[in-house]
Amino acid sequence: MSEGKKYSGKLVFGLDIGTRSVVGTVGYKVKDEFHVVAQRVHEHETRSMLDGQIHDIGRVGNTILQVKEELEEAIGEKLTDVCIAAAGRVLKTVTVHADQEFVEEKEITTEDIFALDSKGIEVAYENFVRDDASDIKFYCVGYSVCRYYMNGYVIGNLENHKTRTIGVDLIATFLPEDVIDGLHKAVGLAGLEVANMTLEPIAAIQVAIPEMYRMLNIALVDVGAGTSDISITRDGSIVAYGMIPMAGDGLTEAVAQRCLVDFATAEQIKKDCGEMDTITYKDIIGLTQTISKKEILEAVRPVVEQMTKAVSDKIKELNGDKPVSAVFVVGGGGKIPSYTDTLAEQLGIVPERVALRGEEVMQKVKFLEREVKKDSLLVTPIGICLSFYEQSNSFIFVSFNNRRVKLYDNAKLAVVDAAMHADFPNELLFPRRGKELNFTVAGKSRLVRGLPGEAAQITVNGNAADIYTKIKANDVIQVTESTEGPVATLMINQLPEYNSELAVEVNGKKIVLPKFFLVNGSLESGYYEIKDGDAIELCNFYTIRQIAEFMDVTINEEMNIYVNNKLADMDTKVYENFAVIWTMEALDLSDVDRFNANMTFADLADAEEGDVIKRDPNLVTEEADESAEGSEEGEGGDEEAPRANVIEDMSVTVNGQPITLKGKAAYVFVDVFDYIDFDLSKPKGKSVAAILNGREAQYMETLSPGDQLEVYWRE
Repeated sequence: MSEGKKYSGKLVFGLDIGTRSVVGTVGYKVKDEFHVVAQRVHEHETRSMLDGQIHDIGRVGNTILQVKEELEEAIGEKLTDVCIAAAGRVLKTVTVHADQEFVEEKEITTEDIFALDSKGIEVAYENFVRDDASDIKFYCVGYSVCRYYMNGYVIGNLENHKTRTIGVDLIATFLPEDVIDGLHKAVGLAGLEVANMTLEPIAAIQVAIPEMYRMLNIALVDVGAGTSDISITRDGSIVAYGMIPMAGDGLTEAVAQRCLVDFATAEQIKKDCGEMDTITYKDIIGLTQTISKKEILEAVRPVVEQMTKAVSDKIKELNGDKPVSAVFVVGGGGKIPSYTDTLAEQLGIVPERVALRGEEVMQKVKFLEREVKKDSLLVTPIGICLSFYEQSNSFIFVSFNNRRVKLYDNAKLAVVDAAMHADFPNELLFPRRGKELNFTVAGKSRLVRGLPGEAAQITVNGNAADIYTKIKANDVIQVTESTEGPVATLMINQLPEYNSELAVEVNGKKIVLPKFFLVNGSLESGYYEIKDGDAIELCNFYTIRQIAEFMDVTINEEMNIYVNNKLADMDTKVYENFAVIWTMEALDLSDVDRFNANMTFADLADAEEGDVIKRDPNLVTEEADESAEGSEEGEGGDEEAPRANVIEDMSVTVNGQPITLKGKAAYVFVDVFDYIDFDLSKPKGKSVAAILNGREAQYMETLSPGDQLEVYWRE
């Protein structure tokens, strides 16, 4: 709105774009009074609007321009923004309830109430889209709150109350996209931007039915030229809206038929009928004719009856199939004598309760131009101006990728809101990853994500922006969709397990072998590129043939092969810490010392009963033999020589804990495993560490009393 230089308030420009005429009003509000600075009216030169919908945008835009220029001259200022109201023959309404619950009790602010209303509008829109079976795209053009709730109870005003739950019942109104677009384009041709849009019955009721009267069950009927807009009040709020596509133009057409005149002349005769008993006019032949008021009323009586019957039926439908207590009529179409009486008759209420409203509802409207007549024609134009101060149904339009998009203006709109309302896919705003790679390793699922692409390229009015950039009315938004990144790739040698190793003993020497992979059952190198759905297994064994190939050794057919001291062949599997021997000689497995000299703890863990011949616990060690021989040959044979095969207990320390070995004449390192909790059959490392008095020990090494032993798994 333009700031008035010689007026005490901010000037508001409102346009009532009707079927027959355009009424422009400029004024400002001081406290609860609205001061009308100037008002101008221009009728359409042709029937460029029908039933409240623009049919010729160019002609309507030209009429708006004339009204605008005359008002600018009257007030001495340029007008750039305008408030308008919508009507139409396809008005739809949705009544909904919405709740908002907070984490904890809080004091309700205007922002909270606004957010609650917005949530209600969203619910209404979702319900409308779900139930609408037509292919027409509708927009929400306004809403009215029926009642607010606090903790489930009705309350007049939520603001400043402390509560945890608030709710709202509201009516949202919808009109087709072409109706809204036509209005915006017409005012745009006149060099104007829409500052606020409301619905015509919402605008009219602000003036015609003050809030203190809304406790009563009253209907407001705004009889225009093309449509009759209806609203119903009850229990302190507006509870319903409706519309019928019949109004003053139907009466004018009846007059034209009766008097044989053009539409414009018939319109003038209809207007004069309310003020004169006899009207003189020229018919299309050029002859001067005279007709009485009674004759005109008789000519339009069928149309009045038809129109009031439709209005009465709609009122009853909106009011729960019953008549209202009273009806207020505004608009030029309702000024025809007999309209109010006929409507009362159709509703079945006394005529005194159906009244034309004009000057009597404008007590708080001051006209600075003296020649202005306060009548029912001015109710809706002034209500359109007053709706600017409510701002409860403010919408803006923006251009999104060359498409006009209508948004509910909550003062927080951003590019992402416009994208959502333009049905622009959300995923096309953000960088998109390339296709992911899914496979399994040792039966467990693995996933590698694709690389991200580029984010959407966004400009607002030609300037670089992002999805969070704030937008305002008439902004031009261009979005180039985001790109998808490269697909995920991975080589075998990039797996964490790739550098795993396998240690085995071959002919007494430790050999470290790299583990290899099977992909879908086939052996693959580290340079294999993993495919989606691949099943990968890490091999934890080598065959004798594979070990020989790795060591570049040729094994003759005459050679004997042993794995853990059992005969084997070229396909025998060799696991971690297994012992392998290939030799031209055949091992004598009964040769205990030779056999056990090559034993490992892996042999013990893997051996089955009877496979390994342990040293006889009663065997005499070399040290014991020498001691016995010395005793027999030495002097002083009075004392009895110790016997090597005498069973004695022996105390040693294993991993810091003392243990006592029992039941044998001599003890070797492996005997301690009968006394400690150490399961060789379940490896927990690469190999077993056997430490005797701080040094590496042989598995069959003889123990002495007091020895310090350590046994643990090496990582």
